[in-house]
Amino acid sequence: DLAQAKAAKLLKKRTGSVSSAHSGTNQSPRRLNTRGYAASVSTISHLDQPHDDDYYHLRAAAPLENTYQLEPIQRFPVKSITHIMREVFNEFLEDSPYEPEFGKKMTKIISEVMKHRVKDLMIPRYKVVCIVHIGQLNNQGMRISSQCLWNAKFDTFASCEFTNSTTFAVACVYGVYFE
Repeated sequence: DLAQAKAAKLLKKRTGSVSSAHSGTNQSPRRLNTRGYAASVSTISHLDQPHDDDYYHLRAAAPLENTYQLEPIQRFPVKSITHIMREVFNEFLEDSPYEPEFGKKMTKIISEVMKHRVKDLMIPRYKVVCIVHIGQLNNQGMRISSQCLWNAKFDTFASCEFTNSTTFAVACVYGVYFE
């Protein structure tokens, strides 16, 4: 009974009103439960104000106004990103021998880690793309290239190579300015 009263009070505070489900009928809305107390069925009749946990997360993002900013405030820091890439390669691949399945998994993991660490630098208005290649070092040659359509004045990239006794890895992180 006390719990029902608290729930009804809380419901009334959040919604504005609490009404009985049988309010339009001539029958009594109260029934006696097993303890002899009167119980009622309540419904919400209207909602005054939405609350943070109810509806705000369902709203669409507010459209932002144009800034007309055509040049970056902060340039893409190639040296610090190259340093981050070396740290990640040393952290994940330094003592590991090459295995094909391991290489497949590590390519995805290293790429995600590098991308998140670069995003942690919070470089405004740059989109980050990270590509990692891992292979077996076996006296073979390999060439890796890429093509992009970008503004050479603001867009740039950082690359890093890593080798140990059995594995090679190459990573490129592209910073593309978003106007």
